[in-house]
Amino acid sequence: MPGPAADVVRRLAENAEAVCRHYLSNGCRSGRYWQVGDVANTPGRSLYVRLFGPSAGKWVDAATGEHGDLLDLIALNGNLPTLKDALDEARRFLALPQPQPPLKLRWRARTSVEAAPRLFAMVRPIAGTIAEAYLSHRGITGVRHLTALRFLPNCFYRAHDGAPRKAGPALIAAVTDIQGRITGVQRTWLDPLGCGKAPIATPRRALGSLNGNGVRFGQATGVLLAGEGIETVLSLRMVMPAVPMVAALSASHLAALVLPPGPKRLYIACDADRAGRRACERLTGRARTAGITVLPLHPRCGDFNDDLRAYGLEALAAALRAQIAQEDLACLAGSECTEARGPGGAVSPRHGGTGKRL
Repeated sequence: MPGPAADVVRRLAENAEAVCRHYLSNGCRSGRYWQVGDVANTPGRSLYVRLFGPSAGKWVDAATGEHGDLLDLIALNGNLPTLKDALDEARRFLALPQPQPPLKLRWRARTSVEAAPRLFAMVRPIAGTIAEAYLSHRGITGVRHLTALRFLPNCFYRAHDGAPRKAGPALIAAVTDIQGRITGVQRTWLDPLGCGKAPIATPRRALGSLNGNGVRFGQATGVLLAGEGIETVLSLRMVMPAVPMVAALSASHLAALVLPPGPKRLYIACDADRAGRRACERLTGRARTAGITVLPLHPRCGDFNDDLRAYGLEALAAALRAQIAQEDLACLAGSECTEARGPGGAVSPRHGGTGKRL
């Protein structure tokens, strides 16, 4: 990390409890830690920040595997896309003078950002692997051609700091920016039988830069669907295969998702918990400010993969048909979404599809 940024991180760590009380006010102190739901300041106990000692200022979200220092936390909490923005906010909090001229520093550590595309280049397609079996076990099929998903039979991990390094099969998802550049990966360690995640404390872990980016399925044009988890988005893709989609990988990252310039309509898959509702509200506000029509999609259970497994594909399709815009009904039929209209104003898909027809 460059010198000026390192100095700010050190000062934040020296004032770790004050930082937490300001940015994570819905949390509370518990011994040597500050606990809260997530970086978006949702009430809960999943995320904890070390307040004292050599690791003061370091934080981990046990639910998502996200981790970092207090400068990372300030950036995610405030949806700040660049290192300069995060440093400016941190200096404002610490009452430090702003540098002149502005620093030209890169966001995120060089090593993790550059390691992500190298890792993704090493792995193999998902077809016929434990990763495909895992998704099938979740009710998700037809994933073999998805280039954003790959499989690594021996992906290294440590169960906790200081634990010996082990390896296991993992689903690897490419995280890209709106230009299509790989900025990170999400690794999901799997049970060797493909029937679920691996029995470790944090089976999902990210590498690289996730903030503002996501795992993309299709190129966004006039319509885009955004959600949190890969399984949630792929469940919706079972019914709406022609709609471009992006999985932001967590509620806080969904709220901070950078929207491409093309879409006129944005569907947001809202997980049915407090963090999911808050992320949906924040992304909705940003999208509407940009002139994009927003249509939230609400599951019956916790998320849409829960719905798919609980009620089946027919029921999920029926629930979605009641929530989407009239002009996108062609997308439910597996046709390519288009703004072209036929006689009488009906949507005219460019070509027929092979998806589920309602």
